[in-house]
Amino acid sequence: MSQLIIEAGRTERQYWRDLWRYRELFYFLAWRDLLVRYKQTFVGVAWSLIRPLLTMAVLTVVFGKLGKMPSGGVPYPLLVFCGMLPWLFFSTAMSESGNSLVTNSNLISKVYFPRLVIVVSSVITSFVDFLISGAFLVILMIWYRFVPPVMLLFLPLFVLLAFGASLGVGLWIAALMVEYRDFRFIVPFMVQFGLYISPVGFQSSVVPERFRLLYALNPMVGVIDGFRWCLLGTQNIYWPGLVIAAVDVTVLIASGLCTFEGPSKPLRM
Repeated sequence: MSQLIIEAGRTERQYWRDLWRYRELFYFLAWRDLLVRYKQTFVGVAWSLIRPLLTMAVLTVVFGKLGKMPSGGVPYPLLVFCGMLPWLFFSTAMSESGNSLVTNSNLISKVYFPRLVIVVSSVITSFVDFLISGAFLVILMIWYRFVPPVMLLFLPLFVLLAFGASLGVGLWIAALMVEYRDFRFIVPFMVQFGLYISPVGFQSSVVPERFRLLYALNPMVGVIDGFRWCLLGTQNIYWPGLVIAAVDVTVLIASGLCTFEGPSKPLRM
C-alpha cells in the first residue's frame, strides 16, 4: 500500500521524479481536453482541417496571386500548407497551454501533482490537431502529384523542434497568465501578429540577405524552413537560421521552466 509523506521541502527535491510518477496524467489530461474540444460539437474533428484549409486559401491569394511571391516551382497552396503545419501547431499550443493553469485552477488547488503536466498535456493535445492536419497534407501532395524528397527522413527532428518551441513559449505564457490575468488579451494579438512575421505565406529567402540573421531570431523561421526543406526540397536550408532556432528553443525551454516552476516559488492561482 502506497503512502503519502508530507515533508517540508520534499516537493522541490523530488519534483522531477514526481513527473515520472505521474506520467499517466499526461495521457489522461490530453484525452480529456480532446473529448471536451470535440464532444457535442457541430464541426468536430473537421475543424482541424477547415481552419488550415481556409487560411491556406487566403494566404495563397494574398501572397501567391496578388503579391506574386516566388514558389520555387512548387504549387503555391502546397508551399503555404507546409508552412502552416508547424505554425498552427505552435500557435494553438501557445494559446492552449497559456490558458491551461487558469482553466484547471480548481484541480490544481485540490490535488497535488507537478503542474508542468498540465502545460505539457495541452501541447500534446495540439499535437494531435497537427497530426490530423498532416493527413490532409498527404492528400494535397497526392492531388498535385508531388513526391517528397529523401530529406523527409529528417522531418521528426523539426517536429521535435516545433514541439520544443511550443512548450517553451507555453511555459512563459502560462506563468504570466497566472500573475497577470489581462495577459489573455495579449496572446491572440501575438498569434495574429506572429502569422505575418513568420514565413508562412512566403519563403524566407525573399527576405534580404542582410536581414536574414535578424529575421531568424524568430524561432519559427528555422522550423518552417526546415519543414519545407524536408517536405518539398525546393529551398536550400539556411543553416545559421537553423542554429539560431535550436538555440532559441533551448533558451525558451530552460527559461520557461525556471519562470514557470522554480519549484520553490509556487504560482498564485
